[in-house]
Amino acid sequence: MPALFDPITIRQREIRNRLWIAPMCQYAVSAEDGVPTDWHLVHLGQFAAGGFGLIVTEATAVSPEGRISPQDTGIWTDAQRDAWKPVTAFIAGQGAVPGIQLAHAGRKASTWAPWGNDQHGSVPVELGGWQTLAPSAEAFPGYAVPEALDEAGIDRVVEDFRAAAVRSIEAGFELIELHAAHGYLLHQFLSPLVNHREDAYGGTLENRARLLLRVVDAVRTAVPDGFPLMVRFSATDWAEGGWDEHQTSTVAAWCAERGVDFFDISTGGAVGGVRIPLAPGYQVPFAAHIASTGARTSAVGLITEAQQAAAVVAEGKAEAVMVAREALRDPHFALRAAEELGVDIAWPGQYERAKPRH
Repeated sequence: MPALFDPITIRQREIRNRLWIAPMCQYAVSAEDGVPTDWHLVHLGQFAAGGFGLIVTEATAVSPEGRISPQDTGIWTDAQRDAWKPVTAFIAGQGAVPGIQLAHAGRKASTWAPWGNDQHGSVPVELGGWQTLAPSAEAFPGYAVPEALDEAGIDRVVEDFRAAAVRSIEAGFELIELHAAHGYLLHQFLSPLVNHREDAYGGTLENRARLLLRVVDAVRTAVPDGFPLMVRFSATDWAEGGWDEHQTSTVAAWCAERGVDFFDISTGGAVGGVRIPLAPGYQVPFAAHIASTGARTSAVGLITEAQQAAAVVAEGKAEAVMVAREALRDPHFALRAAEELGVDIAWPGQYERAKPRH
C-alpha cells in the first residue's frame, strides 16, 4: 500500500504527497466583488510552504448569485481570474499543486458571513443580498425562500461552470474540484430531501444527477485531456430517505465514465435538524465505502494527527487525506507529520535551519 508521503499521479499531474488542504471558506473579500486579496495569497501560500501536496481554494463561486456570502471569492470575471494568478504562482513555486473548488451555493447563498457581524441567515436584497436559486422553491431552515430554476436557468448554471473552468486554467490552477457537497446547489439537486422537481431533473436518481453530469461534461470538454478533475460529495445527508453512500457510489461511477478522476468525500449539509456523530475520522468510512467500488477517493473529517492520517492511506481507506482545521492551527502540519512519521521531505530553504536534526 502507498504511504502518506508517497507521490500520487492524477492524469498527468503528479502531486508530491497525499496530505492535502481541503477547501475552507474565508469570507475575506471585503469589497464584495469576488476578487481574491492578499489574505488569500498568504492563507493558501502558507500551506504550500508548509509541505502539503495539493492546496484547494475555498468554495469559489462561478457566478455572483452562487456565492455563499457577499464576501466570497469568485471566478466569473477576468479581474478575479487575474487576481488568482499570484496565488497559484506562489503555490506552484513551493512545489505544491494549486487546485480550485468551483461552487454554486444555490438556496444556501446570500447569507451573512459567520464572523464580523452578529447577523444570521439570509442577507436581505436591500443590504446587498440577492434572490437565491434552487431545484425547488423551498428554503433551507432559517434562510430566504429560493426561486426554482427553470431550464434556461439550469443551462446558465452549466455554462457558468464551464466558463469558470476556462478561467481557472488561465489563472494557473492545475486541478479543479466541483463542489457537489454540503447542501450547495449540485448537492441540492442530488438529494431527494431537497429536490422535489417533477421534470427531467427530479425524481429518479438519473434525473437528480442530471445537472451534475451536465456540469461534468461541460467542464471536462473545457479543460485539456491531461487536466485532473475532482468532485466533492457529501456521502450522506444523515437523514432517513436522503442522499446516502450507495447513491454516491452510483453517481461517482457515472462521473468517472465522463472523465472525473477523483472524489473528495465529506458528508452532510443538505438539511437542518440532523445529528452528526462527530468523532476523529468520522467521515473516513464513507470515503472507504466509495473507494471499495473502485473509485479514487480522499478522506476528510477531524483528521488531526500524523499517525491517524497515515493509517487512512496505509489501510487503503482512501488514497489521500485532506485536512482543514488542523492546518489552520498549524500551517506546517505536513512538515511536522513527516518528521513524526520518520519521513525526510524537503523544507523551504528559508526554513531549513529549523529542520530537526537527529
